[in-house]
Order: sequence, then C-alpha cells, then structure tokens
Amino acid sequence: MQFFDTHAHVGLIYDDPIEQFRVIQQAKQAGVTRIVSINNSLHDFKKEYDILKSRPGIYHAVGVGPSEVTNPGKDWVKTIEESVSLPNVVAIGETGLDYFKQYGDKRSQIELFITQLELAQKFNLPVIIHNREAGKDIFEILKDRIPSKGAIFHCYSEDAKYAAMCLDAGLNVYFSFAGNLTYRNARNLHETVLNIPVDRMLIETESPFMIPAEFREKKRTMPAMLPSTARFLADMLEMELEPLAEQLWKNSCKIFNLPE
Repeated sequence: MQFFDTHAHVGLIYDDPIEQFRVIQQAKQAGVTRIVSINNSLHDFKKEYDILKSRPGIYHAVGVGPSEVTNPGKDWVKTIEESVSLPNVVAIGETGLDYFKQYGDKRSQIELFITQLELAQKFNLPVIIHNREAGKDIFEILKDRIPSKGAIFHCYSEDAKYAAMCLDAGLNVYFSFAGNLTYRNARNLHETVLNIPVDRMLIETESPFMIPAEFREKKRTMPAMLPSTARFLADMLEMELEPLAEQLWKNSCKIFNLPE
C-alpha cells in the first residue's frame, strides 16, 4: 500500500538538507512514496528544487501564492516559464486568492492568479489553488479560465455545496484534504467527503501545518503522517483502507499526469 502526499512544504519543515532527506526517508518508511514539494515563495523555488531534485518520488510545483502578491519577484513570469521545463515539475502553484489576510488588494491578487492560470494552460499543467475566504471569486474565474489539465483545491476549506457547484459546472477539479479533516469540528469537510465522488479526492499533509488529530502533541506535520488522514477518510467513507489508498493514488497520478 502506498500513499501520495499531493502538497507538502518540505522546505518549511526544516532548512537543513540532511533533515529534509530524513523527512523524505521517514515518509517512505510510512508508505508515502510520492510527494509534491510546494515552494514557499518563488524566491526559494530554485534552491529547494536543487536540494530535492535527486530524491526519487519527489515532484515539484512552481508558482506565486497570494501572500507574495506585493513582491512576486523581478521577471516572475519568466522564472515560472523557465522552471516548468525542469524534470519533475508537475504543476503551477500554489496560487489563488486569500481574502482573510488581505494580502495587497483584491485586484492585484486576481491578476496574479489569472496570469498563472494562463501559464498552466500554456504549459499544459494543472494548477494548485489556495483559497481562503475567496471561493466566490475563484469559482467565477475558473468557470472561464480553468486549465485543460484541471485544478486542485488544496487543503479544501469550503463546504459540500461549493464542491457540488464546481462539479455541476463541469469543472475538472479535485478536492485535496489535509490533517484538519480529522478535527471533530470540521463538519463542512466531513459533509463534503460524504457527498463528492471518491475519484475526485486527494489527500495531503500541508506540512508543516494542519497536524492530524492523532499527532496533536507534535509541533509540525510530516509527510509520514499522511496515512493518519487516509485512515480517517476511509472510516468516514466506510471503506477498507487499501482500496481507498489505491483510488487516491490513481487520482493523484491522473491529475499530475504521472504513471501509476
């Protein structure tokens, strides 16, 4: 049985490359054999890529999140365009909208997001979406601009009605659940997983954030903790863990265009 962590900020767990390698090894020992490493900012992408590029099973996304809207970097579009040609870069992201912390202004965030949707379409890649209290605008933008390879709502935070609205609109979207799915008060997420197709589900750790309830005493989330979220999801769906893990693996490979 193997697991695919579709979203982990490996560089935020530890700065030291040796510690990062240990994190990856521990994940593999736990059955987490593939990880998509998310850059903490575009400024850090090449450094983190170079550290992890030799590690088997590690893939990469490149993009500018809404927190970087006021400082995406000089020639940031060119940087992304050059980076997508690197081996094992499988997605644009994370990008999206965050109205909770009010980074910059809404118009600037939207422009940044749309440009990266266009880049994803240009380079035939899926996009990884950050959404915080911006679901309405993200939906309206995706209706016209979703890349043909699809989109992932990472660390899904909306409710079942929102997921249904996306699916009913025919959007090629996947819903990725992190450790907060295991929280008792996450009723919107629990309702969602019971009302969407299993073949649209992914799981992630969002390391080092969103610690699963089973590990609440820990200071940071590790990719090795991913099976805890998978077990919780299997229990909710009243499925055996192994067939669910197999389906989640297939979903992850499909959205990132990787061999199973």
